[in-house]
Amino acid sequence: MNTQPPVLLVEDNPMDVDLALRAFRRRRLANPIEVARDGDEAFAWLARWEAGEVLPAVILLDLKLPRVDGLEVLRRFKAHPLAKTVPVVVLTTSADSEDVKRAYALGVNSYIVKPVDFEKFVEVASQIEVYWTVLNARPSP
Repeated sequence: MNTQPPVLLVEDNPMDVDLALRAFRRRRLANPIEVARDGDEAFAWLARWEAGEVLPAVILLDLKLPRVDGLEVLRRFKAHPLAKTVPVVVLTTSADSEDVKRAYALGVNSYIVKPVDFEKFVEVASQIEVYWTVLNARPSP
């Protein structure tokens, strides 16, 4: 059984999900990866965490989601007593300065524009892995 906390990837684009999973596999990420494919699926994790499931080491959040956009997901997570302590990294195609400002105003921990090239994405995955799952100190549950 894996004792590492999961990484929650909130991403609706199947190609980007596949890209992220392949990049983390190549990096041999020790943490399991859970996927929420829209804002509603992301919100379903709140009840699971309230029921005692392990909080993720980090949430990787796309902004351009169907049903509920990523900024609303971020707002609700940062307002939740359990989820507010979980680091959130926006991983999105949007380089719009207004999206960046809004994300930081809502409490995002980092904002990364997704590279389209697989090798560059592997580099980003490597940085995420090292910083958020290895170096970053997490509060005790």
